[in-house]
Amino acid sequence: MSTARLAVDIGGTFTDLVLETPPRTWSTKLLTTPAAPEDAVLEGARRILAEAGVPAGDVGLVVHGTTLATNALIERKGAKTALVTTAGFRDSVEIAWEHRFDQYDILMERPEPLVPRNLRLGVPERVAADGAVLLPLDEAALRGIASELRAAGIQSLAVCFLHSFTNEAHERRAGAILAEELPGVALSLSCEVAPEIREYERASTTIANAYVRPLMDRYLGGLEAGLRGIGIPGPLLLMMSSGGVTTVETARRFPVRLVESGPAGGAILAQHIAAENGLDRAVAFDMGGTTAKLTLLDDLELQRSRQFEVARAYRFIQGSGLPVRIPVIELVEIGAGGGSIARADELGRIQVGPDSAGSVPGPACYGRGGTHPTVTDADAAMGRLDPARFAGGTIPLDIERAEAALAALGTPLGLDAAGAAAGVAEIVDETMASAARVHAVENGKDTADRTLIAFGGAAPLHAARLARKLGMHRVVVPLGAGVGSAHGFLRAPIAYEVVRTRPMRLDALDTALLGDLFAAMRAEAEAVVRPAAPTETLVETRQAFMRYRGQGHEIPVSLALGAFDAADLRARFDAAYSGLFGRTIPRLEVEALTWTLSLATHRPLPQPSTAPAAVPAAAPAGSRSLLDPATGVREAAALYERTALSPGMRFPGPALIVEDETTTVVPRGFTASINALGQILLVDATAAAG
Repeated sequence: MSTARLAVDIGGTFTDLVLETPPRTWSTKLLTTPAAPEDAVLEGARRILAEAGVPAGDVGLVVHGTTLATNALIERKGAKTALVTTAGFRDSVEIAWEHRFDQYDILMERPEPLVPRNLRLGVPERVAADGAVLLPLDEAALRGIASELRAAGIQSLAVCFLHSFTNEAHERRAGAILAEELPGVALSLSCEVAPEIREYERASTTIANAYVRPLMDRYLGGLEAGLRGIGIPGPLLLMMSSGGVTTVETARRFPVRLVESGPAGGAILAQHIAAENGLDRAVAFDMGGTTAKLTLLDDLELQRSRQFEVARAYRFIQGSGLPVRIPVIELVEIGAGGGSIARADELGRIQVGPDSAGSVPGPACYGRGGTHPTVTDADAAMGRLDPARFAGGTIPLDIERAEAALAALGTPLGLDAAGAAAGVAEIVDETMASAARVHAVENGKDTADRTLIAFGGAAPLHAARLARKLGMHRVVVPLGAGVGSAHGFLRAPIAYEVVRTRPMRLDALDTALLGDLFAAMRAEAEAVVRPAAPTETLVETRQAFMRYRGQGHEIPVSLALGAFDAADLRARFDAAYSGLFGRTIPRLEVEALTWTLSLATHRPLPQPSTAPAAVPAAAPAGSRSLLDPATGVREAAALYERTALSPGMRFPGPALIVEDETTTVVPRGFTASINALGQILLVDATAAAG
């Protein structure tokens, strides 16, 4: 009987694997292989199965998240793609929103469209906003366009006609003709990829899907074959940015939904950790080798959105990237990972990131050719990392190389290697804290008095200092924190979301039309979810995106199941609007533009665990000299093996809790304890005393 489950998370620096063989869980971490990402996956799978003594045939399920689609968009390494659109509208992806995202930068650079202008072609056809056909599709012209594209040697094609979200007939017919004329070319239709209002976002999403589709199709096909080749029979499921998993067939068809799949897995893990600890307000903090991600949790609910930007020309400026309309867990992502490169700017200030040393060549301390100082080099030089235990001992760290790189950074600034290391650590922590504050304020929230849930290989190293900067007094570090996103994959539901735009005023609500619309959406979602979950209970969730008439943007409003009622919709909108803006606007009409239906397998959150009885702490395994970047003082820190710590144990900082995939830093003033589930709880004793 196949009882084992394998989770794989490919990041920019590391590939993490978790093997669940109840009641035991195994994990491993190895460097990502950018040229062929599946190589690290298959090598890691062999390694973890051998370590656990589990035959490959016992693996009944593989859940996978990857940055491959994201990296292809960022690095412009996707397929040669063309766009067929309504005649006269081929430049809409370049015109974008017709505004400057940085109005004072005279040298501002816009992101280049993924499709060059010579491959953006218009065909005569026109559908009105209400779905009426104003101009029939010119099929002869379309076949002529197909001939041009065939000569151009395109590999993938996006089709996006004006207002196809209200009437998809022209797009469907165009797709049939183009499939006939261009065999072997991957086709993406906007009425399938993003059937909702707003032409630029819809076109951008469809193009992004087309751009990465051949790459992801080859990769996922090769990975499936590779897993079968090493004897793993279980189905392959893919993590999506929405926090759900889907079949490999759906992922190959709509790979744009895999953007941000790794961070989504981490957010799902944080939601479960918050439930286990009875935390109503928390911040999930995921810091890996390339980036750091933070997201807010309130009442055990993750913040969600329907738009995300990739490949930003200015990494931290909204509007400077390519928009994709997909369901995502809303988070802030910054270039602050273990591999983030530190340098001094022209004013003599230390800057960290957003560029990363990645896995090749990696930080200087990896000894693989990297010479630039990174956050990992700073952590190693400050004594936070055991050179022999990093990444489970697979990557021995060269402290001398780290110190040499940091000394080169610090010398022009009048700092020695230790001073430069402290400066790098403080800058990266403050960068993350600033991003978290802004993210919270933008969502009408704050960070104070929340609990920080830290996971990812680098997060436990920086969590306590970050918590203090954000006014938090508690940090939770879960078991397997170093491979946290992969753990989250195994807790995620099988799910799929369907969206439709049907503008409707509440004072003219067509309940019969809505009933038919949601029935069709349910059928579409069930066709995706059921093959992967043939017997499980499915939970349906509905939302409407509503606004006051005349406003330019909508807010999400949760809907009840069952019959639709205008008064109920208005009450729900008023409550949601007031929650965001602190007031409603009287005597204004309300309308709904877009409707969504999500179908997911039932994954109940765990109940809070009880506090364990206090027991004497284990004796430290030794001590290590640890530099505190906040004070610049180096002192002896007690060294604890995490495997030697039992529920109820408690000890003060300064201390280091060491495990294979990460290290938890317990600064002076913090107290560490182990809860009933074996998770580390850090409490800022100085704040509690105050």
